[in-house]
Amino acid sequence: MASEITYAEVRIKNESNSSVTYSGSPAAPREKPTRHLIYFQKYSQFLEEKKAIKGITHKELNCIKNVLLMEEKSWSCCPKNWKPFGSHCYWVTKHTSTYSKASWNESEKNCFSMGAHLLVIHSKEEQDFITGFLNRDAAYFIGLWDSGHRQWQWVSQTPYNASATFWHKGEPSSDDEKCVIINHLNSGWGWNDIPCSGKQQSVCQMKEIQL
Repeated sequence: MASEITYAEVRIKNESNSSVTYSGSPAAPREKPTRHLIYFQKYSQFLEEKKAIKGITHKELNCIKNVLLMEEKSWSCCPKNWKPFGSHCYWVTKHTSTYSKASWNESEKNCFSMGAHLLVIHSKEEQDFITGFLNRDAAYFIGLWDSGHRQWQWVSQTPYNASATFWHKGEPSSDDEKCVIINHLNSGWGWNDIPCSGKQQSVCQMKEIQL
């Protein structure tokens, strides 16, 4: 059980000789969490102490410190500008002059390049959280695809549970449409199968980084 929570931003310079200052403060009282900026002075020393960060490719992390009953402390981190929920972090692509909409395969490769994968939805609560910051006028690829004969699979290998799906009425509708988007219709947010070659925005998901 978490007893106290403070907040931090971790800035990591990916340079062999990088050196910045480190500062910290005691955990704040429960009723009034405080925000810290934590700078790690000796990057090599930090890597030695925190093996979990070995695979991090993101330069900045937003972290929450959890203080457990046995005084074990850990940081739950998401890359900067990613949104945390439960034990995962989420990042939404935006159609801008520097980023174009992409096919399903291209979208998954983009997520993979950031140490993530296309969105896997585990519950209605998770979907409601995610759709809370999506654009109703856009559609987003998620990590669900038809491996053949309407055998739906998640990119994370999470078992597909037909009783915990959120298809729009009448969907899935075509054997030729093997990839899935989440979009908003008059009935609300839901899933729709479309051709994988279609160009859409996407949502990436990764597990929180534990330090």
